[in-house]
Amino acid sequence: MTLMIKEMHSSDKPRERLLTYGADKLNNQELLAILINSGSREESSLSLANNIIKDFKTIRDLRDITYQELTGIKGIGQAKAVTILAMIELAVRMHTHSLEEDVYIKSPEDVSMLLMEKLRYYQQEHFVVLYLSTKNMVIHQDTLFKGSLNTSIVHPREIFKEAVKRSAAAIICVHNHPSGDPTPSHEDIEVTKRLKECGELIGIDFLDHIIIGSGRYLSLKEMNYIN
Repeated sequence: MTLMIKEMHSSDKPRERLLTYGADKLNNQELLAILINSGSREESSLSLANNIIKDFKTIRDLRDITYQELTGIKGIGQAKAVTILAMIELAVRMHTHSLEEDVYIKSPEDVSMLLMEKLRYYQQEHFVVLYLSTKNMVIHQDTLFKGSLNTSIVHPREIFKEAVKRSAAAIICVHNHPSGDPTPSHEDIEVTKRLKECGELIGIDFLDHIIIGSGRYLSLKEMNYIN
């Protein structure tokens, strides 16, 4: 029979262990068990936590779990699933800059600092656009496209329509490579050239296209694909 949390010695309970030793001494299952709060008749919160993360290679992969996947696990209902998803989103935000604070872009490194932790672990490509003021302050950030990057998916009209709506003076496009290698593909280069040409026609500066890999990034401007 599975040992329930209430039947454990107090020194083995996640909450008591956190209070006694500190959060940094708890393993991933124990931290997740605290969020789950209570188990079911059949399983403890620790067992439920283990059921959630047992199939993930790393704890970072948990960020991609969906509501449907969580509620598909016996013992995880709506309330527990929502709590876990909220925790994941908070963790992501804690590792990225918040647009609640003014963010100025002066270099590709600034873009990397803003979006690296948000994009580097995605298992599919996400195409993000930063809309900038005349002083290069980020006034809006939007994920416009998801999926393999190609000229048929990335529509300049969607990108520049939002730029006009936001009265943006310039834009920077960013997308990730799930492989971890930020080397631009032929499609990346073609999309970059197309967006540059459209920006010139509309009168909105297309400053850069940055590709995020696993802890690395490349700027197509620095590679001279944008003049």
